[in-house]
Amino acid sequence: MTEGAIDQTAHRYTAELAGRIEQAWQARWSDEGSFHADNPTGTLAGPLAEHPPFFLLDMFPYPSGKGLHVGHPLGYIATDVVARYNRMQGKNVLYTMGFDAFGLPAEQYAVQTGQHPAITTRDNIANIKSQLARLGLSHDLRRSFATTDPDYVKWTQWIFLQIFNSWYDPEAPHADGSTGTARPISELVEEFARGTRPTPDGRAWADLDERERARILDGYRLAYVSEAPVNWCPGLGTVLADEEVTNEGRSERGNYPVFKTKLRQWMMRMTAYADRLAEDLDLVDWPDKVRTMQRNWIGKSHGATVRFGVPAGDGREASDLEVYTTRPDTLFGATFMVIAPEHPLVGAPDAAGTDLRVPAAWPEGTREAWTGGYASPAEAVDAYRAQARAKTEKERSEDSTEKTGVFTGIYATNPVNGRPTPIFVADYVLMGYGTGAIMAVPAHDDRDWAFAKRFDLDIITTISPGDEWDGETAWTGDGVIENSANDEISLNGLGKTDAIAAMTTWLEQRGLGEATTTYRLRDWLFSRQRFWGEPFPVVHGEDGRVHALPESMLPIELPELDDFTPRTFDPDDAHSQPASPLTRAEDWVRVELDLGEGLQTYYRDTNTMPNWAGSCYYEIRYLDPADDARLVADETERYWMGPREGKPGGGADLYVGGVEHAVLHLLYARFWQKVLYDLGIVSAKEPFHHLFNQGMIEAYAYVDSRGQYVPADEVEGDETDGFTWQGQPVERQYGKMGKSLKNIVTPDDMCATYGADTFRLYEMSMGPLDMSRPWETRAVVGSYRFCQRLWRNVIDEATGEVTVVDDAPSRETAKLVARTIADVTEEYNNLRINTAIAKMIVLNNHLVSLPKVPRAAIEPLILMVAPIAPHIAEELWARLGHEGTLVHTPFPEVVDPTLLEDDTVTCVVQINGKVKYRIEVSPSIDAEELQAQALAAPPVVRALDGRDPLKTIVRAPKLVNVVVPKEK
Repeated sequence: MTEGAIDQTAHRYTAELAGRIEQAWQARWSDEGSFHADNPTGTLAGPLAEHPPFFLLDMFPYPSGKGLHVGHPLGYIATDVVARYNRMQGKNVLYTMGFDAFGLPAEQYAVQTGQHPAITTRDNIANIKSQLARLGLSHDLRRSFATTDPDYVKWTQWIFLQIFNSWYDPEAPHADGSTGTARPISELVEEFARGTRPTPDGRAWADLDERERARILDGYRLAYVSEAPVNWCPGLGTVLADEEVTNEGRSERGNYPVFKTKLRQWMMRMTAYADRLAEDLDLVDWPDKVRTMQRNWIGKSHGATVRFGVPAGDGREASDLEVYTTRPDTLFGATFMVIAPEHPLVGAPDAAGTDLRVPAAWPEGTREAWTGGYASPAEAVDAYRAQARAKTEKERSEDSTEKTGVFTGIYATNPVNGRPTPIFVADYVLMGYGTGAIMAVPAHDDRDWAFAKRFDLDIITTISPGDEWDGETAWTGDGVIENSANDEISLNGLGKTDAIAAMTTWLEQRGLGEATTTYRLRDWLFSRQRFWGEPFPVVHGEDGRVHALPESMLPIELPELDDFTPRTFDPDDAHSQPASPLTRAEDWVRVELDLGEGLQTYYRDTNTMPNWAGSCYYEIRYLDPADDARLVADETERYWMGPREGKPGGGADLYVGGVEHAVLHLLYARFWQKVLYDLGIVSAKEPFHHLFNQGMIEAYAYVDSRGQYVPADEVEGDETDGFTWQGQPVERQYGKMGKSLKNIVTPDDMCATYGADTFRLYEMSMGPLDMSRPWETRAVVGSYRFCQRLWRNVIDEATGEVTVVDDAPSRETAKLVARTIADVTEEYNNLRINTAIAKMIVLNNHLVSLPKVPRAAIEPLILMVAPIAPHIAEELWARLGHEGTLVHTPFPEVVDPTLLEDDTVTCVVQINGKVKYRIEVSPSIDAEELQAQALAAPPVVRALDGRDPLKTIVRAPKLVNVVVPKEK
């Protein structure tokens, strides 16, 4: 017999013994490199690469200073179970963990305390690594890193340069046969130089100076600088992506107010990939909910761009005001237009009234309701825009908010009927969406109807209402077109589809519009006015041109600072302008370089990348973080992530994380993956093939009569008799864990009280992995008892001797073992870990009831338990005399299929379709024998009364129907 990893002086399975077992096996796994995955090439190459690959990962965790509570490891334990199970299935499993370590929390802490974010981040990572190690997770730690590591920052900056030096050609054929691909910007320069692609103004490329050329190329680059409307959050001192702003118009982190302003920012041209981002969702195995969320965020819609003519006047040249509409068939009902307060038609966004391009006086015939009580359009528009600037985007667009606005004094011309159409400014129209202008058809839109009623505007129906229409609200249903004809076209009597097609064709023929596809998706705002992020690998010249730094200079590291506060920091001032803390590092910002044009002075970008940058590609870098020469070797990337049968888009085999990242992270990662794919750097179109969203572990909190939270672990009672704390009644609430709620339970506490295996078992047995569930510390004891029973099935607690016998198990036991193997395999394959545990509990309890436990029964159970409770499984396996670890030991299989058959099944005997008798038969009985037994059944014999049946229908082994002739 081989001894286990610890001394055997203690024989009873306790938390103390569990702790010693767990520490010993974790040390052995580490010493032996038990969880190392082999690559087909490079420094991590090895023989395991001859096995089928299986790559799984958790969503990148942020190293919070609060550490982990018991809710955090739910997904990590689940992926560890899957990793261990697949190793036992003979696969080469790549499974590791890194840290998404840039971001606001560490920087905010630095602002408050002066402690450098690098110190905070390092300490937080060390704490969480310690907590994770205690759980026995089977990570290949050779592949672990943090996004803040200089070696990793190098590749983040390298990818940025690939994107910056690329453009998207929608007409170019791709190697996979599709159309549309990213191409090096150098190829675009060659086309301009050869004259095969004209410049925007038609001049020859050779006639343009460097600034003019740069301006043209920037209009094509996938990463570009733009003066764009942004979400400015003074409270955080940075701009935010739309996805980082709550529905209430506040920052997702910190809950600060967010305002719209214009800033010069780095952008990623993600809209170029809108179609592919939507279409390629068919290549992945993701929850329908997540795919729907992504498609809705991309928001592809078909309609028409329509041009309303605007005459010259008051500093304006004659122009067209463009709108996008999905219902061009309702143009005859457009009785007014609405533009955003920031729309250039009425002047610069922050202009004073004297700079507004609106009439000096109200036009003749202006209705009183349109003026807002102001003496002139200039006064009205200027005052209204000031009010709009004080509102959040949420407040401006909320349907429940009463719509406000003022007439600009300008009329446009409706292209289908020549009707003068008043243009209003209203804050519910947003400049960042569409053209910043809409045509209003109040008869068929609730919001336009309410606006028209408030401002005494005309309402013309163009869709015939149904009989149920009361005329008091907009008709938003279907119907045939009416009141829609001019001398050249009539839509009257047409249905929606035909009317849209006819109107679009008419507009295109007359140069008044064209069919248009639009997207809700916007280009990705990629700048943050922060210190703690990746510096951009570019410099700005004195002439304003952006210059990419050579790869040999990477990584560009952050300078040393001791003041991390944004230079303008007024949380309540919408007009305060951001200035990154990096502007203080003047010696770092101003550099002398020779970038091919002689030694010149350049200036580094003082923005940093968003924290999303590092999490866009970490799965690729997991493949070989030791490779300093390239992002990843071709052979290694194809082995782990390349397309194959059942995985047409390629990507990691399994990605587990919360549904809260359904849009943000996943969309950004998919965009980077597609650019890298287009450039031939990777073979996978998609980064993650199978996505699984785990649920949450929530907790009860308790509030006393004062409304104060009391320590949850000190509360007594139950749902029947109520709950008390120190003898006083308390009210139970259900929700998140938090220190302020006094209901935090840490994995450290659970491991100390019960052992890591018990904690792992409990988390996996609480319910389906994709469902949220309440934490109940008192229920952990059930998993603890399972471990104790499993231990006693092998070890005599009095002597420490192995009690397992080599006797053959009874047929009953053998059948239960076989059925458990089959069921547990099925449950593991489908991530139903809780039901797999339930099956093993049944077998474990059965073995407890036996006088002696057969080796042939207990060893399969230990192997099945190993993915979930690996430490106790390893210890028992060793004590049963086996060498080595269980890491790559084959998972049990059912050798004798007959053991899966029931000994007997019930066969229903019918006479003329009615059940008359039941007989117990062998599951393998043939039809002839079953028919003979059925015909011999007493009720059948009596019914036939010596006659032959008209027909006998046999469905072995469960049904026989005897058709008996009617009596004469």
